[in-house]
Amino acid sequence: MLDMNQKPNMELGCEQHSKTVLIVDDEAIIRDLCAKALKGYRVVEASDGEEALRLFEQGGIDVILTDVMMPRMDGIELLKRLKEIEPTLVVIVMTGFAEKDIILNALKADADDFITKPLNLLQLKTAVDNALDKRALKEELANLKSLDRFKTNFLSLISHKFRTPITTISLFLQNLASGVYDPEDETFRKNLRLIYEEAGYLERLVAELLAFSQVMDTGRGLKLEPCKLDELLVQLLQEARAMFGKEGLETSLALEPLPPVPLDREKITFALRQVIDNACKFSGDKGSVGVSLAREGNACRIVVADGGIGIAREDLPKIFEKFYQVDAGRTGQIKGFGLGLFYAKEFVRLHGGTIAVDSEPGKGTRVTITLPLPAS
Repeated sequence: MLDMNQKPNMELGCEQHSKTVLIVDDEAIIRDLCAKALKGYRVVEASDGEEALRLFEQGGIDVILTDVMMPRMDGIELLKRLKEIEPTLVVIVMTGFAEKDIILNALKADADDFITKPLNLLQLKTAVDNALDKRALKEELANLKSLDRFKTNFLSLISHKFRTPITTISLFLQNLASGVYDPEDETFRKNLRLIYEEAGYLERLVAELLAFSQVMDTGRGLKLEPCKLDELLVQLLQEARAMFGKEGLETSLALEPLPPVPLDREKITFALRQVIDNACKFSGDKGSVGVSLAREGNACRIVVADGGIGIAREDLPKIFEKFYQVDAGRTGQIKGFGLGLFYAKEFVRLHGGTIAVDSEPGKGTRVTITLPLPAS
């Protein structure tokens, strides 16, 4: 929540044009002058680089306007740190120094524009307007490059994931047609069960592809409608248990009845399904999965905990990356596409929520999702 020294600076009826500008300067009077010049924008202020970085990490910043000479963390170091986190972010550097080294260092750190002090307030407003246009272009270019890489990687992954079960089924059928198997032999029955499992795996892969196709086609916007989270969680846990066919899996629910929450049903169902399915998938036949729902202040808290194989500490920071899959058993044969948690995090974030994972090998995994509740 960006509430530190926040100055809305927007007229009523202009919210649709509102963007957030973070002004970073150790002089309060400079911050105040900049804020007054940026009418129509939402303004957030920080007095040094460290404070600015904390505010930026909370999200929602569109443009950063920063001084160079500041205590604790100066503007150049802040610029470098910001670009490491978000390369498409637009940063405008304010400086009263015309020294070549400062300008060169800022350019090397990928500064997008410069404004010299004393400030020309009309120039400041124009620079911010231009910066937003530049950010939109940078994001569009980055999205196009990312989409191209995604398509290439995804097609390669699909080919790899489908090849193994299809080859297994094909070889079995060839041997069956050649009369290699005796239907009364135990080996035949064992292989038949294997083929049945591989066919089921192919069916789940196709279902996953359709699910990914549907959620990607809906775009990044939200179509909100009232959702009963307790009923949805019951349904998803029942479906997961049936899909994995683990009769000995113990499941438990601790759900606080909450009023309907405005959510994008398709996206939030997808996110919760990924987490619950993973809990069931990575728990043993006699494992346990628990799901809880409770109000926590102005948010609801969903916890999915299992007693399964767990995740190594070094894998935890990577599990929300595209295509990343944890191979706890070091088999090299991980089922699925490695996209479920990536999209789960994206969809939770779109709702203004958070998702966190705590895990220990051999002791299970605990996923916590928070979603904001409407003001009562």
